[in-house]
Amino acid sequence: MNIEVSSIFKFYAGWMLLLTVITFLSYGWDKWMAKREAWRTPEKTLHSLSLLGGFIGAALGRSLFRHKTLKPVFTVVIVLSALLHVGGVLLVAYYF
Repeated sequence: MNIEVSSIFKFYAGWMLLLTVITFLSYGWDKWMAKREAWRTPEKTLHSLSLLGGFIGAALGRSLFRHKTLKPVFTVVIVLSALLHVGGVLLVAYYF
């Protein structure tokens, strides 16, 4: 692996870590706000965070906080996000 691709993977790993933490915290915040019947995080925002790379945080937050577990679309978005990101990493690793 040359230095450029290595740098890209390091940046990507940092990006994934950041989005994982932000998404996990967003699920926790939304659950906390739901219990208080206060302003909620839009579902579109939770889906976007997952698609941008926070699918690990989404899966962990969903499971730990037992939040949005009755909505199948969240499972679909999390799995789709994981497949897209893993597929992208494999493509980059294979071709570069």
